[in-house]
Amino acid sequence: MQEMLDIILTVAAFDQEVSLLLLDDGVFQIKNRQSAEQFGLKDTAAIFNALKIYDVHNIYVETESLKERGLQFSQLGLSGQEVSRKDIAGLMQQFDVVFAG
Repeated sequence: MQEMLDIILTVAAFDQEVSLLLLDDGVFQIKNRQSAEQFGLKDTAAIFNALKIYDVHNIYVETESLKERGLQFSQLGLSGQEVSRKDIAGLMQQFDVVFAG
């Protein structure tokens, strides 16, 4: 995830419009009150909070991924928009370049 965040911030720094779609276990990346350090992982919460500074405001979270992991949208630390699994293909067609990570 760190590498993908670096790409997002780099592209956004060059005034390119960037959107972010979180699905599957990626939804855990923006869950409130995580303690990544206790598991020996790097805390990426600060980097996700920097997305606003880089004008990355279009953050999408797959509804089914949240439900499958027992999460609710209100438990996430970033504001964004829920998108249904059936609507993801249509969402992705709106973009010229799509990175998966």
